[in-house]
Amino acid sequence: MIEQVLSRRNASLRVKITVKTLISLGVIALAVILPQLIHLALGAPGGVQWLPMYLPILLGGCLLGWKWGLGVGILSPVVSFAITSLAGNAMPAAARLPYMIVELAVFGAVSGLFSQRIAKNGWMAFPAVLLAEVSGRLVFLALAAIFESVSPFSAGVVWSQIQTGLLGLVLQAVLVPFMVMGLRLLLIKDKE
Repeated sequence: MIEQVLSRRNASLRVKITVKTLISLGVIALAVILPQLIHLALGAPGGVQWLPMYLPILLGGCLLGWKWGLGVGILSPVVSFAITSLAGNAMPAAARLPYMIVELAVFGAVSGLFSQRIAKNGWMAFPAVLLAEVSGRLVFLALAAIFESVSPFSAGVVWSQIQTGLLGLVLQAVLVPFMVMGLRLLLIKDKE
């Protein structure tokens, strides 16, 4: 969606890259800060239930497109892990990090696939977010099943986490599209 906004304003490639980089940095910062706030307020179970890192990634994918969405999906858990490790309480945990990188990469890429459609019709943010959530969670479940002999995550454990996080997913499936549609209204001025 941001690409379409910048193209309509005849922005140069340099401006497009700068704007997308700044938005990506904001998304990554939000993906680091939001889980900290949730864990501070609700403890570790709050993170599993509300899935706070997912919201910025879904938002980033819808706004930035699949390539940048993929990038923020990969970088967000890595940056969060690096920063929180320095404080002595790594989030996500080292065992969860590879799974989260792949899962959030799927979230960002799949929601980003809809970015151009969202620019034309804001309501497309709903299927974008839903498909991204389902795809990402299924990939997490599949990875757990494949690697359960060498990982602390079994398919059963992941299925339990998916069930625990359903409320967070549903809430984000409503919030993120409305946030995207609101931003779309602010950014896209139809001259027709």
